[in-house]
Parts: sequence; structure tokens; C-alpha cells
Amino acid sequence: MRTLVLGGIRSGKSQWAEAEIAAAGAVRYVATGAPPGGDDEWSRRVAAHRARRPGDWVTAETTDVPGALRSGPALPTLVDDIGGWLTAEMDRCGAWTGGSVSGSVDDLVAAVDAFTAPLALVSPEVGLTVVPGTAAGRRFADELGVLNQRLAATCERVVLIVAGQPISVKEPS
Repeated sequence: MRTLVLGGIRSGKSQWAEAEIAAAGAVRYVATGAPPGGDDEWSRRVAAHRARRPGDWVTAETTDVPGALRSGPALPTLVDDIGGWLTAEMDRCGAWTGGSVSGSVDDLVAAVDAFTAPLALVSPEVGLTVVPGTAAGRRFADELGVLNQRLAATCERVVLIVAGQPISVKEPS
């Protein structure tokens, strides 16, 4: 089953997704965030995520999420998070200044659609706060909102995490 796990910052979405997919046994964890690179606060966040993972999980730190999904379609996988992937793709495609990520989004959605093992995709939910005050922030929110909608249509299950509590948005039919 493919599950899209949505939530705001610090909502508990990563922890919920980790606990949910842990039932699959050994898991491949695809981490999309940028390496800490001298940012102490970011380093602590990354370290906390790493410390929570069971010892038999394999971690791949990459922004090539479609490639990672295609390279191991039979491995239970958790991707954390789609916002990190989108940021990297927007950088790569020049989307902050008018470039398009539509081809990248199509590729990701196709890779998710073809994935056959248990899959959890963690993504920030947009629209739960103020409209971003910059053009780049609005562009990111718009792109992420469209991407989340496309992933939700592809996934059998969608869960919204609020204050650590799961709310079922879509269940398998």
C-alpha cells in the first residue's frame, strides 16, 4: 500500500510514518533533506531522525527519489520528505525564477504509481498558515500543493497528522 502522510511542521508526521511502516520489517529510508553543512540546528534535526531509525533500516540520502523508487520497487520504503525533494528539484530546474518542475513531478508520480512494496511518503501540508510573503515562498507552496494532490490521487491511503494524531483522509476502497 502507498500512503501519503501530510502534516505541518513538527506535527509528528515523520514519527507516525516511521511507526506505521516499521511493521514491514527492514525498511529503506530515503532522506531527501540537504546535508547539515554547518547549520547546528539542522544537524540536530537530522541526528534526531537518524537516531529514531531501527538498526536494520537502510538509509539512502538522495534527492533522486524517482531513481531510488525504481531501484528497489520490492523494498518497503519511507521517503522523508517530499518538500525536501521539491526544493532540490526547484533549485535544479531554476523554478524559483520561472523554470518548470512539471517533468520532475511527472517522473516522481510515475515512480510512485509503479511502486509495488509498502511505501510511505511524508510531505508538508500547505495552506494551513499564512500565504508566504515572498514570490519564492508562494511558488513553493503552489508547487507543493499541486504535487500533494497528485500524490494523493496515486496513493491508496492519505493520512493527515495534527498534533501527533492521525486523521484518515483517504482509505483503500
